[in-house]
Amino acid sequence: MEHLLSPNVLDIEISGIRKFFNMVGGRENILSLTIGQPDFNTPDHIKTAAIEAIEHNQTVYTHNAGVLPLREAIGDYVNEYYHLDYEPDEIIVTVGASQAIDITLRTIIQPGDEVLLPGPVYPGYEPLIKLAGGKPIYIDTRDSNFKLTAQQLEAHITDKTKCVILPYPSNPTGVTLNKQELTAIANVIEKKDIFIIADEIYSTLTYEEEHFSIAQLDQVKMKTIVINGLSKSHAMTGWRIGYLLAPIWLAKHILKVHQYNVSCATSISQYAALEAFTNGKNDPKEMRQAYVTRRDYVNERLKKMGVEVIKPDGAFYFFFKIDTSLSSFDFAVKMVNDVGLALVPGDAFSSYGQGYLRLSYAYSMETLEEGLNRLEKFILKSN
Repeated sequence: MEHLLSPNVLDIEISGIRKFFNMVGGRENILSLTIGQPDFNTPDHIKTAAIEAIEHNQTVYTHNAGVLPLREAIGDYVNEYYHLDYEPDEIIVTVGASQAIDITLRTIIQPGDEVLLPGPVYPGYEPLIKLAGGKPIYIDTRDSNFKLTAQQLEAHITDKTKCVILPYPSNPTGVTLNKQELTAIANVIEKKDIFIIADEIYSTLTYEEEHFSIAQLDQVKMKTIVINGLSKSHAMTGWRIGYLLAPIWLAKHILKVHQYNVSCATSISQYAALEAFTNGKNDPKEMRQAYVTRRDYVNERLKKMGVEVIKPDGAFYFFFKIDTSLSSFDFAVKMVNDVGLALVPGDAFSSYGQGYLRLSYAYSMETLEEGLNRLEKFILKSN
């Protein structure tokens, strides 16, 4: 009876990241630098807050948008760190950033609408666009150091364009956009009926410059939805707490989709999040410094191997070109078989990732050293 299923579901596949991870998972002596998950534990004070929430029976449904103290804390947090001004009614606490993206797309997309994406890009957007009835349109950013430019964006806008997704800092490339670059993009979109989804889940992990959000620009704030969360900043991937920021006229409609989708985010996780946004504001600093050390180490090792690489200024990934006639997938499989090292094939991030590999440095220095030793061995063997 499979033919009776929705064509939108039949048309999508499991993420290439997970597909490759699952393929090599469980094999002996495989060192994996594939998953973008912090190797830090959730800070103890946040775990304690969750335990206290259980003990105080804070285990019931909450307001659909999230408990008010949490939304107020998020508002204070984004104002302090990103200079953004949002009221509690313009904030929705979600089940991770992924659900925030899903309910936003289902609110704004109609069948046939086009959504612009800078490629290569995180593979989670395309399926959600298709499930909402939209059409993903990829913009090749390989010749602009993986940065979407205003010129590239303008060249791809049609009368069907409904939205552009700005996923910066980027997964898989680690690059980000500065104020000048985002202002140029805002100038293109300002007078057009196009939404902006700014996925800023890696915004606490920027290294040379402070993160700048396009929602800081008044000219596009009323058409911008900011997506963020605690998974990367506070090592809380499994807690599934994200949030979105949107002008009230839009947030009230997204909330309807959210309500019928999940009712509310988990109450216990919400109280843990409240602790993170109030007493855990400095938690990301130690992690960020560790990532800088790891990034610099990986960068130097790759350069010494002769690998063509763009040094990331955010997130915790390297996306580098491979010199081979093999596809990214076949190259990655051969590397697993030959030296026991797993990296994500670049084509998991759209066709524009073909010929690249993604390395996650969200691992200990010891693990990174061994992984890069294996990579160097494989490269020498292949040449």
